[in-house]
Amino acid sequence: MTSAAKTTKTPDSGFGKARPLPGSFRVAAIQMASGPQVGANLSEAGRLIKMAADQGAGLIGLPEYFAIMGMHENDKVKVAEDFGKGPIQEFLSRSAKRFGVWIVGGSVPLKSPDPHKIRNSCLVYDAEGHCVARYDKIHLFGFKRGAEHYEESRTILPGSEVVAFDSPFGRIGLSICYDLRFPELYRAMGQVELIFVPSAFTETTGRAHWETLVRARAIENIAYVVAPAQGGYHMNGRETHGSTMIVDPWGVVLDQLPRGSGVVIAGVNPVHQAELRTSLPALSHRTLGLATPTKTKTGNK
Repeated sequence: MTSAAKTTKTPDSGFGKARPLPGSFRVAAIQMASGPQVGANLSEAGRLIKMAADQGAGLIGLPEYFAIMGMHENDKVKVAEDFGKGPIQEFLSRSAKRFGVWIVGGSVPLKSPDPHKIRNSCLVYDAEGHCVARYDKIHLFGFKRGAEHYEESRTILPGSEVVAFDSPFGRIGLSICYDLRFPELYRAMGQVELIFVPSAFTETTGRAHWETLVRARAIENIAYVVAPAQGGYHMNGRETHGSTMIVDPWGVVLDQLPRGSGVVIAGVNPVHQAELRTSLPALSHRTLGLATPTKTKTGNK
């Protein structure tokens, strides 16, 4: 006795189904609910990186604060590392080399000129374990509504440089969490194929705006947006929104995880993206505020 195979309908991007073609690859976004212990968080991140690599992802993104969500704001300052050394950076380098993948390391607390503040830095490692790009978060989150109050500027020193870099996957632009609300940052990147937005949106702001903002950045830049997030309840009492997602250049959510630890994975099709940019050449139709060339950041800082 045989049974008919069950079929599921693939969401239409507006230009038909994007088929796997030469040059296509898989990208993954990891969701976590990190706690105050760096070692435990790195262990969980390692498990999820392996899961993503086993599913064929060649480019993997971790969420903001993946290594520590402390009990107090200054806990991340206490574990801050010098750029180029330290257990968190060694973990990222080792994991990238072990699995032969590129890792966009969410955010890592790095020492800053102010001993009471960190740089909240997204570090990218190639498949050989080399740090090939660094972005220091520019826009610092501030929010006050009722009993809920956040002020990142108390413990974080903002960056000032827009970062986009070339990779085997295309040109990648880096941003972190609150940056998502500032579209001019993404315009300043120039034309990129992928945008990473490692985040830890609060449940309050995330429920209202997260998906709308992620999809808007994808649509207006005709780019894939990879948005790894913190998602769940944390030991410090904070609740993060989750909804880690990967969105295609037409604004279609390719995969999404509402809450808890896990992996979101999707195929990236450069041919499909090029067809969309040819069919709707909005990037070449811009007339106001044309972006200046961005500086490519490497491991030298």
